[in-house]
Amino acid sequence: MLSPLKPGVTLAPPNGPVIETPRLILRQWRSADIAPYTAMLADPPTARFITVDGKPVLDEMTGWRHTVVMAGHWTLHGAGMFAVEEKSSGKFAGRVGPWFPPAWPGFEVGWGIAGEFRGKGYAAEAARASIDWAFATFELDQIIHCIDRENVASQGVARRLGATPEHEVELFGHTADVWVTRRETWAG
Repeated sequence: MLSPLKPGVTLAPPNGPVIETPRLILRQWRSADIAPYTAMLADPPTARFITVDGKPVLDEMTGWRHTVVMAGHWTLHGAGMFAVEEKSSGKFAGRVGPWFPPAWPGFEVGWGIAGEFRGKGYAAEAARASIDWAFATFELDQIIHCIDRENVASQGVARRLGATPEHEVELFGHTADVWVTRRETWAG
């Protein structure tokens, strides 16, 4: 927990973009996102596909570490996955956006939506906005989406985005398909 600030002292706020879609706000990470992101990662079906080891996050410290990795990607690279907020409720709904750590197979836009917000089209809506932003911001010919072969829901999102599976890659000890969205065919 951060100590209280001295009177008159302020800390620099995150200075990243905010993207609004009809139902969502894609924004920088906040300390208030730690608990709901940890809860999202504690859900076994979610953790299966988005934690490194495929296991649920069961403690506050590990959830905090996952959150600071997301926020730190922005600090180190100037871009990263956005925290996704549902406009109507103001609740944290997931994470969606660019992801390109060292040795990653390419510039990815990935998605992960909390269980209570699934089935509403939020992953595709946020991913579409993130891909638009990435193509407008970076000199890229393509964006990848690394999807576990058993993750049927994410495969459906990729199809709705117009991505196609092109090859496979080994990630964290198992095979994933690399789906590709190309600038030349992107309809947004």
